[in-house]
Amino acid sequence: MQLIIEYPRLLPDALQQTPDEFEREAKMAMAVKLFELKKLSSGMAADLVGMKRVEFLLSLHRYGVAMIDLDPAELESDSTNA
Repeated sequence: MQLIIEYPRLLPDALQQTPDEFEREAKMAMAVKLFELKKLSSGMAADLVGMKRVEFLLSLHRYGVAMIDLDPAELESDSTNA
């Protein structure tokens, strides 16, 4: 399937990017946000942008998103069961 998004012609220039760079970055931002909202797994998000899962996870810091987002109860449960 394909998603088409219209954007102003000068937007990539304003961001000092080529149109291809802008489109890749927009696609990555969408994948990161869907991962952060727990709508996509890291593997599915990585597939969406054409990356390996580890590469995707290692790039999350650029967007201020944690690789692992456990609440205190989940963290305590994980360390108790480890």
